[in-house]
Amino acid sequence: MALTPRLDLRQSQTLVMTPQLQQAIKLLQLSNLDLAAYVERELEQNPLLERIEGDDSSAAAAEEPRAADEIESNQDAISHLGDDYENLWSSAGIGETSGGALGGPTRATGDFTDVTAMVEQTPAGGIGLRDHLLNQLSLDVLDPVDRVIGVHLIDMLDEAGYLSDDLSPVAQRLGCDAGRVEATLEKLQRFDPPGIFARSLRECLALQLHERGRLDAAMEILLDNLDLLAEQRLDKLQTLCGVCAQDLDRMLAELTSRNPKPGLAFDSEVAQTIVPDVIVRRTPDGGWLVELNNDTLPRVLVNRRYYATISRQAKSKQDKEYLVDLLSSANWLAKSLDQRAKTILRVAAALVRKQDAFFIHGVQHLRPLILRDIAEVIDMHESTVSRVTVNKYMSTPRGTFEMRYFFTTAIPGTGASDAHSSEAVRHRIKALIEGEDPGEVLSDDRLVAILRGQGIDIARRTVAKYRDAMRIASSLQRRRRKKRPR
Repeated sequence: MALTPRLDLRQSQTLVMTPQLQQAIKLLQLSNLDLAAYVERELEQNPLLERIEGDDSSAAAAEEPRAADEIESNQDAISHLGDDYENLWSSAGIGETSGGALGGPTRATGDFTDVTAMVEQTPAGGIGLRDHLLNQLSLDVLDPVDRVIGVHLIDMLDEAGYLSDDLSPVAQRLGCDAGRVEATLEKLQRFDPPGIFARSLRECLALQLHERGRLDAAMEILLDNLDLLAEQRLDKLQTLCGVCAQDLDRMLAELTSRNPKPGLAFDSEVAQTIVPDVIVRRTPDGGWLVELNNDTLPRVLVNRRYYATISRQAKSKQDKEYLVDLLSSANWLAKSLDQRAKTILRVAAALVRKQDAFFIHGVQHLRPLILRDIAEVIDMHESTVSRVTVNKYMSTPRGTFEMRYFFTTAIPGTGASDAHSSEAVRHRIKALIEGEDPGEVLSDDRLVAILRGQGIDIARRTVAKYRDAMRIASSLQRRRRKKRPR
């Protein structure tokens, strides 16, 4: 066959990811904090964008209509995310709005009795661990060489206050004797907080007990056998330490009162309260009202008047194209924020409808749910639902939950029983163990039998996996803890 050039016509369908589409997808999966930072950057870069602060009276002036010949292709330049999106179902009892129906809270909490009585508390910053130790070093260590070694060891500490690296390279790096490094370390180990500069958990606890004068021979043996304590083999510990049960109880109380990570008292980050994206409330008729939290919605507008002013002053083609690009970007951002809010609201409302029993009766009634179930209800792709539920939180009368929490795998029921949510099964396992008789500790096999009697078809390895995930000890360890000799 001869090889000759020729022209062919072919038709094909492809999905083109335009920059605008990529931006919309990106905004959909951002958390409220990341979204606020993103919008802030856009406000700095695009002079046509303005932030709406509450009931901004200047917004009305900015959105005055333009002449028909100015920008004919951009009639929807302004998008207010404060408008209500109504989608009220009848007696089913779920209503969705973007806020304001019941007076949206300025800060959402799990308690809706007085949503306006939230006081922000900003703790004062304290001294850091490194500065705290350097202050002591300058007062307690006078030798210049020891101070250099001390500064180096302080820099080697991890956030818990431990020395995780080997000390042998320190002497080589500083050109001093290894014994001097050890001697300096002994001085540093007397610093506050007690237990600092330890190289192991045993040494950390020993330093604290020594500082309190409680490091006797029996306590040394206890520290040498922390693995037995972890296994709850208290009878074996009692024999090794040569003490009675009451003395062992006092030793354990003293040991557990010590801080295994003394460095964490410093440089700790303030826990930030989760601000939910969606708020779920009970309505007087027994239904549910789903609304967006306005505090998490950046509200922006496109200043048409400013665009009309500067566009008339633009002379060159390049300047006009630049302004058109700015306007297009601003329009798209406003529309993307609007679409993001609507999508989050639709997904949240569908979740509340699917998990209605959870909100009424609790976690034991959480139903199995996958992304496809919600996608079919709201007529969207599973990937869209997945992006919406990432880093989005829902405040409900039962607490604040990540939206991903409501998606759980299904565990089949026995016989004709319905499937059960894995999270509900975990809750049942925990409740059974917490209510077990001290004289009859429930083994994993026994838990399987009880759950199957309740209509849950579950394997023993699944019970063990769920128990380990909840950090519940095995039946053998629980039995040792509850039935040790006295």
